[in-house]
Amino acid sequence: MAPRKVVILGAAGRDFHNFNVLYRGHREVRVVAFTAAQIPDIAGRTYPRELAGPGYPKGIPILAESELAELVRREGVDEVLLAYSDLPHLEVMHKASIALAAGASFALAGPKATQLRSTRPVVSVCAVRTGAGKSPLTRFVSRRLREAGRRVVVVRHPMPYGDLRRQAVQRFATAEDLDRANCTIEEREEYEPHLAEGVVVYAGVDYERILRAAEREADIVLWDGGNNDLPFFVSNLQLVVADPHRAGHELAYYPGEANFRAADILVVSKTDSAPPEGLATVEANARAVNPRAALVRGALRIQAANPDQLRGRRVLVVEDGPTLTHGGMAFGAATLLARAYGADIVDARRSARGSIAAVYAAYPHLGSVLPAMGYSAGQVAELEATIRDSEAEIVLDGSPVNLARLVHVPQPIVNVRYDYDDLGGALDALLRAFLDRTPARARPAAARRRAPARAPRRRAVARRRR
Repeated sequence: MAPRKVVILGAAGRDFHNFNVLYRGHREVRVVAFTAAQIPDIAGRTYPRELAGPGYPKGIPILAESELAELVRREGVDEVLLAYSDLPHLEVMHKASIALAAGASFALAGPKATQLRSTRPVVSVCAVRTGAGKSPLTRFVSRRLREAGRRVVVVRHPMPYGDLRRQAVQRFATAEDLDRANCTIEEREEYEPHLAEGVVVYAGVDYERILRAAEREADIVLWDGGNNDLPFFVSNLQLVVADPHRAGHELAYYPGEANFRAADILVVSKTDSAPPEGLATVEANARAVNPRAALVRGALRIQAANPDQLRGRRVLVVEDGPTLTHGGMAFGAATLLARAYGADIVDARRSARGSIAAVYAAYPHLGSVLPAMGYSAGQVAELEATIRDSEAEIVLDGSPVNLARLVHVPQPIVNVRYDYDDLGGALDALLRAFLDRTPARARPAAARRRAPARAPRRRAVARRRR
């Protein structure tokens, strides 16, 4: 029989993982192409033969998603597999309809088919939307696990936007490692905060190899999810953060709703700044669709050095790029701080250059705030020019990356830090209960290497009585 022809809709991350675990080495399936969306300049590449494996001597082309219908018809594609995240449910069905109209089936791959099992306990931190507050929550969880004496290694959701051969398995321990890997601003935003706390981060393309490497260093593997995607590993404890600023999105986005329904602990973040009705909606939805999950509230502590200097000054606000673009937010922590201290927020659109101006055209909801976009050296240069040529006296940087290391502008850059605030200590108590049920295993390295490739039995999370 002729092999079944498949196209994988992706955004340089989940798509490669799904190929690796579902199709690589399977002669009965022929992946015709990946498609690319959400991230600029990732189409036009090739998934290399070294990673694709036997049967793909020329690798697999990565094409623009706009070519999907023609691709399905031209190649006689049998199935289109969606493999990226943070899409409204309606948009998922639009993509399905394009595939169906062209003659192909449409599919979503679930956790049982795509999650890897670890020899170490896995704690995963995921979200219902990009920008919900997952990164500060991940850092909080990492600290608590390390304070309990556990060796934590973070495995981050993939962001392989460069040379895929060199990015198969990436290990980061210092800022210099990021420089050597030519990491994009988006990658730095996610890696730098962990490195600053002395935590090793793994990422890349081949997550079977990545997981095995991380296990050799870790007592606990901490999965740091991207966007609102599902974890790549079977989790012993799954935390999912919801955003009351976007109440209702927890039931309206793919695959965030799946995370919301599967969570062991649901964390409602930003409760200090969100409207009460938004908080009530998220918590009511949690009780309706996942009543077994522990439900906790958290806040974000926003801090900056000498924030009084912002009063009455012309301030350019920079926020996390993905949170503002496909995350759909119009503001972040830096915006809240600027407003609280009476700053005059400068409209960054007036000085936007090149691809930065194109971002504003593509995402008109952004308003005056500047997203920290930097997927290439050219885009970083345009970001720098946008800041330099603005009317700002001060740059307020709310991105997790240290922007001053990447752009050189005459304005002083004030960094904004935001940390998870565990209101009432509820999450801390749940993590302690998990650790009590997950004894530390002090074994020599040789014994760890001989460990069977299976995960510890998933244990029930202590549930808060309602």
